[in-house]
Amino acid sequence: MENLSNTPTAQPPVIYRKDYQPFPWLLPETELVFNLGLETTLVLATFTVTRNPDAEASQQLRLNGDGLTPARVTVDDVTIENPEMDGDDLVLTLSGDSHKIMIETELDPSSNTQLMGLYASNGMLCTQCEAEGFRRITFFPDRPDVLSTYWVHMSGPKDLFPVLLCNGNKVKEGDSVGGHHFAEWHDPWPKPSYLFALVAGDLVAREDTFTTMGGREVDLAVWVRAEDLDRTEHAMASLIRSMKWDEETFGREYDLDVYNIVAVSDFNMGAMENKGLNVFNTKYVLADSDTATDADFDAVEGVIAHEYFHNWSGNRVTCRDWFQLSLKEGFTVLRDQLFSQDMHSESVKRIEDVRILRSAQFPEDSGPLAHPIRPDSFREISNFYTATVYNKGAEVIRMMRSMAGPEKFRKGTDLYFDRHDGEAATCEDFISAIEDGAELDLTQFRGWYRQAGTPRVAAELVQTGGTTELRLTQSVPDTPGQSDKAPMPIPLKIALHDRAAGKLGEEQLIVLSEAEMRVPLGEAAEPVLSINRGFTAPVVIERDIASADLAFLAAHDDDPFARYEAMQELVVGHLLGAENAGSAQDITEAMGAIIADGSLDDSMRGELMALPGVTYLMEQVEKADPTALHEAREGLKKTLGVGLRSELAQLYDRAAAIGLDDPQGRGARKVKTMALGLLAAGDPGAANLLAAHQYDHADNMTDRQGALMTLCGFDTPERVDRLADFYERYRANDLVIDKWFTLQALSTLPGVLDHVRELAKHADFTLSNPNRARSLYMALASNPAAFHTPSGEGYRMIADLILALDPINAQTAARFVPALGRWRRMEEGRAALMRAELERIAKAEGLSRDTSEQVTRSLG
Repeated sequence: MENLSNTPTAQPPVIYRKDYQPFPWLLPETELVFNLGLETTLVLATFTVTRNPDAEASQQLRLNGDGLTPARVTVDDVTIENPEMDGDDLVLTLSGDSHKIMIETELDPSSNTQLMGLYASNGMLCTQCEAEGFRRITFFPDRPDVLSTYWVHMSGPKDLFPVLLCNGNKVKEGDSVGGHHFAEWHDPWPKPSYLFALVAGDLVAREDTFTTMGGREVDLAVWVRAEDLDRTEHAMASLIRSMKWDEETFGREYDLDVYNIVAVSDFNMGAMENKGLNVFNTKYVLADSDTATDADFDAVEGVIAHEYFHNWSGNRVTCRDWFQLSLKEGFTVLRDQLFSQDMHSESVKRIEDVRILRSAQFPEDSGPLAHPIRPDSFREISNFYTATVYNKGAEVIRMMRSMAGPEKFRKGTDLYFDRHDGEAATCEDFISAIEDGAELDLTQFRGWYRQAGTPRVAAELVQTGGTTELRLTQSVPDTPGQSDKAPMPIPLKIALHDRAAGKLGEEQLIVLSEAEMRVPLGEAAEPVLSINRGFTAPVVIERDIASADLAFLAAHDDDPFARYEAMQELVVGHLLGAENAGSAQDITEAMGAIIADGSLDDSMRGELMALPGVTYLMEQVEKADPTALHEAREGLKKTLGVGLRSELAQLYDRAAAIGLDDPQGRGARKVKTMALGLLAAGDPGAANLLAAHQYDHADNMTDRQGALMTLCGFDTPERVDRLADFYERYRANDLVIDKWFTLQALSTLPGVLDHVRELAKHADFTLSNPNRARSLYMALASNPAAFHTPSGEGYRMIADLILALDPINAQTAARFVPALGRWRRMEEGRAALMRAELERIAKAEGLSRDTSEQVTRSLG
């Protein structure tokens, strides 16, 4: 039987990238037979192993397991009595060059709360095998460089599992005795075990077809529970757009006869790119205007695209080892970002991506969990599915694209796919292909893969006579295990504007490759530098710039990101009390100009109106006082709400008049929400009634959620009534009830911690569902006023959650540790409280490897 205990028998060893050795055996083909049941599933795995000529010879075949006991093992049809076990692994001694291996295991999917391997979810069976979940199904060389083709036979009760899905193409199906039925699937493309997938359940599908550029007709299906079918139209449309875009932009064509997506409510991640059978968190499949916001629609489209793009950047070319994770994830994140830019607004998407990078990855890069995008070591690989590997990894590859240009970058990616199709590749393989295809020298650029930390670039304009010179210096801060770092190539798009003449300069791309650099920029009476336009490099720009110059850039720069950045700098300088910072009146005037600018699309206007969050502000100071930063930010919101009351009201009324189906509706809903938030800070009484009216008359979730978010900041009957209505209206919809929990946990009202405690006792709250656990507690950890309360009560609540969740779902529990791990960036009192909670977690008996490693590294 499967042992789902989470208690490690010993501290897991450190695994080093430098120690990689090819697996000594090849597995050309794998056959799996599943006799499916919710409480008992029998698995028969059969495969032939042959010696790997490219590996050091070994008489041992190590087959990874996790909590499994072999029911039967045969080698060349001879039963092995009392097979050798080394910890969880099965070890066979083989004397010949080729052997047939057969292994039987028995699983209990219903007790698998870790949601790794084969598990039960709402009466269905599904799998999650990345990174090391396949070893919870059967004994196998569960590593990404062992590629095999798969034949799978599935059978089970037809009434429980009328739909049987697996990787590849279905080759046979039929009924069998006792009310059972079966299906056989074959995936002709060699893949590692982490891409194996199986789903069995009572599902219905939205179906469509897509004809590839080579003429293959592909059957598409999005599988869900019957009651969710009406909310799958957007997912299917997003899939078809993704397939077409990848052909046009990267020349990548789909390669099977079917492409299936299955939505699962119990899922640790966002989605999984298993070959031909993507398994998704329902959050990234189900959407309609009544239950999903505009941001939810974008997320569905982006994640659908991301997993589809993995068919080439991750599946056809996979990773040699898990140190190369950014090879597939960083590249695929870039691909989905470029796709979303093309589907909507390039500038708005770029700002959204940078905001995520700064809120999630920059803090990671400046804390105890900092690591390069290609790590050198790990204990638990699940802890390296990080913003650094994904988001910074995408930025690093984007820099290559910026230096090469889109056409030459495409030549490089074509070369990469041609060279390594059907292989397990490395980051170095990718860099070499871009180097050769784009004709770039990336020798020094490889430092981005080796070095952790966010580079800082100091920029200074110096005028000599009528000529302006740009002086740049770069430095990379010390991070755990790394110091005295070498300069790296930093591509920067810049332009020199003349404020006196109202003239905008020409854009140019420079590459800062040394510690210092001087760039002559020409003449300007009142020079204003626009730097890192389009955010060409994931760096922090340090400059002493007058508030009047920032206001000029915010109002007039022809680069949308630079315009956004100037507004952010203006606000940050004021909130932090920086020298030469602008006043609240300067910010009010700049915001008023943005509201009045008729040339702006409302989607971009909404981005320019957004104030930097407290998390970002905390990264700008050595020792943060989150309460003081939160209060300063709220004070500025009040100033803006009072000073721009008329302008905000007019903007709100204009946006409110634009209908749901109007092409301008998305932008209108964004600025309406922004205006309502600022009006609420300036006149809470009037905004309370306005938000209640918006809620009552909303015809879409964006407006309804925006109104409820505002109401959650007021201690009024309107808040109580609308929260009750929201719950009753959507109580049968898990994803929307997640929103109900989140909005309340994000409230700025006093007593929110007590309210979160009560919500944790609610009949609809459970720790066994990752979405639900995150909806309440990740929101709390993101609420600066509550989480960072000076008493440390918020820290204790998150620590208690980690300890309670760890035995149930270690991966999800470990994701909460970084919130406490930023203690070094806090003022002394809070730092001590956060560290004490980490130490309390570290002392707990039976802590999982996932959580233990995160806590240990966070304590340093």
